[in-house]
Amino acid sequence: MSERLIGILIDSFPKILIPGLLYTIPLTAISFAIALVIAVLVALVQFMNIKGLRHLARFYIWVIRGTPLLVQLYVVFYGLGQLGLLLPPFLAGIIALSVNEGAYCAETVRAALESVPKGQLEAGECVGMSYLQTMRRIILPQAMRTAFPPLSNSLISMLKDTSLVANITVAEMFMAAQRIVARTYEPLAIYIEVGVIYLLFSTALTFLQRKGEKALSTYEFR
Repeated sequence: MSERLIGILIDSFPKILIPGLLYTIPLTAISFAIALVIAVLVALVQFMNIKGLRHLARFYIWVIRGTPLLVQLYVVFYGLGQLGLLLPPFLAGIIALSVNEGAYCAETVRAALESVPKGQLEAGECVGMSYLQTMRRIILPQAMRTAFPPLSNSLISMLKDTSLVANITVAEMFMAAQRIVARTYEPLAIYIEVGVIYLLFSTALTFLQRKGEKALSTYEFR
């Protein structure tokens, strides 16, 4: 490795890391939080078998899971813009990522809800709880404990998927790496470096996932 390449890597590291902290991490956190809300609502609609809405929920999951995220990003950013709804790139990225991840997480939450024994609903009714109270106090807490590991994996996956928003001009860390490559003509080294930074972020999330799983295993829901 030449001194020039070492110098480029040292100089480029903060130039990639800072956009990661300013854009990639917030984009991931906001999008995943919205995706979780979507997922819980869509999963509850299916679990509670709400007529009409259940078919709409299944249609949403079918369409989103059956089309590429990159296409969805283009539809939100460029397609809606053509219809007169001009969205800032960051907001368009949040919408596309949230809607996409919400469909996948909805199936995770639905499976977790269905894994809770049916007797839990009956137990809630026996102590005088309404259906909604039973869902909120008994079913959902148990289901979310089961869903936590796969949802954590989805979060890590979304972190990496944020690299796609560079295609709609969001200045996150992958776009920063692309700009450095265009200036230095060192694609191999720079793309490995940005991959290492993604790996560091993913490792941090994995550590938090294990901490969360350990805490949930000993926490008593009330």
